[in-house]
Amino acid sequence: MKNTSKILSLLLRHKPEAANLTLDKNGWADVDELIAKFSKKFFHLDRSILENVVAENNKKRFTFNDDGSKIRANQ
Repeated sequence: MKNTSKILSLLLRHKPEAANLTLDKNGWADVDELIAKFSKKFFHLDRSILENVVAENNKKRFTFNDDGSKIRANQ
């Protein structure tokens, strides 16, 4: 899970282009797009794994929007 968190930080904070990921002007990424592109570029990621990474990250680096359709880095 640590590797997943590190890659998510890279994509959501620094280099979304590393997975051809699109962020909106406020840094939000579509969760389905993130899962698909992450899985294609790195290793398997699904909604359950992503939710665990967000919930268990001790630094609270990631946040879902209210309906869970988007994700962004907090820092």
